Amino acid sequence: MAPYEPEKDTSEAGELRAGRRKAARYAVPIAVAGVAAATIGLVPALATSGDPDLPKVTAQELIEKIAASDTQQLSGNVKISTDLGLPSIGGMAGGFGGGGGAGRGEDGDDKGSAADPKSKLMELASGTHTLRVAADGPDKQKVSVLGDASEYSVIHNGDDVWAYDSASNEAYHATEKGTSSNTGSSSSTGSSSEKGSSSEKGDKGHETGPGAKDVPSTPADFAEQALKAVDDTTSVKVDGTAQVAGRDAYRLVIKPKQSGSTVGQITVAVDEKTGTPLKFTLTPASGGAAVVDAGFTKVDFDKPSVSTFDFTPPKGTKVTEADEHGKEGRDFRDKGGKDGQEFDKGDLNEPKIIGEGWSTIAELKLPGGQGLPTAGSGDVPPDAQKLLDSLGDQVEGKFGSGTVFSTRLINALVTDDGTVYVGAVTKDALVKAANDAH
Repeated sequence: MAPYEPEKDTSEAGELRAGRRKAARYAVPIAVAGVAAATIGLVPALATSGDPDLPKVTAQELIEKIAASDTQQLSGNVKISTDLGLPSIGGMAGGFGGGGGAGRGEDGDDKGSAADPKSKLMELASGTHTLRVAADGPDKQKVSVLGDASEYSVIHNGDDVWAYDSASNEAYHATEKGTSSNTGSSSSTGSSSEKGSSSEKGDKGHETGPGAKDVPSTPADFAEQALKAVDDTTSVKVDGTAQVAGRDAYRLVIKPKQSGSTVGQITVAVDEKTGTPLKFTLTPASGGAAVVDAGFTKVDFDKPSVSTFDFTPPKGTKVTEADEHGKEGRDFRDKGGKDGQEFDKGDLNEPKIIGEGWSTIAELKLPGGQGLPTAGSGDVPPDAQKLLDSLGDQVEGKFGSGTVFSTRLINALVTDDGTVYVGAVTKDALVKAANDAH
């Protein structure tokens, strides 16, 4: 195997940043509009085989290779797992194979949809999942989560975004602003390809329902986020080669230089021929299994079949339109709370950013300026208080006292005066930040 360049120091940080900005622009547009879930992770440790002998490259050259990649068409399988050290949340929002409960109203009525991506894809936040993905440019993508005896799919085709849960036989439909109001909520709804051809396309993206945003769903998406972190606080190097999904790849390793971060290192396997990231692994500083590991087990860079992105709801499917679903949600929220409001946006505040790079901590205030209930306060039942206390570690300092809630990646300190310090940093770093603020 050819030798590889030693890790790059801060003198090359400017060049690396320029390269990763280009890389971000050319990342495969696989994150389907409507696939919404807060920071999620993909893929269990995928076995990579072989140690191919590839031409020598530097870290800068490899980042430029990612930037030069213009992969717009692909299909394949991605295996994903996330291990944040939390209990599995499978079933909390309706299982992929269970078809129940997701998006239901408080009283268990039929408001909402079991196919709503906002609730359905929360399950990707823990455990192991297999995804089937396909892309053909920025206007056609499909992601399917495969269950034992069911499938959940999100299909973006032109102006339409469909989500379909085979277990419950429910579908969720959203269109670009101004077009969804012309569609009905019946099982006779036409295919996405038919609707796309009859709609006038705009240039402001797609309206995909509440909370729907592009989120990482392939190694390329994760790599884009990682490359954004390349700065003076980061070391980057090429560390050998590997084979992923039968393809030769370089291993790009990104490490924080700062102490106090919970991130150990990020490894990205980059396809030697196309420059497309094939695998992404985030290992915590504490060691052990990867927190996030996303990789292709099968990949094809040929143009997918046009029919891949067609969708017509099967007979008898309950179809929920995004605009109607949003209205129901607003009606529900307006029923309770002070002055007809369950939550006032004015209670939110912009976080204050402490530090830089991998040691960045966000400081913000809880609504009402109060911390969590404490023992003896009587704010919650005794059993509930015991459960709350068991989930965190009590800490004290110049700031007073508080509770640290920990995962293998993200930690948060909630002080008794309602201040929250959160980041991908250690408990000691959070306590120091709270002390310094006082």
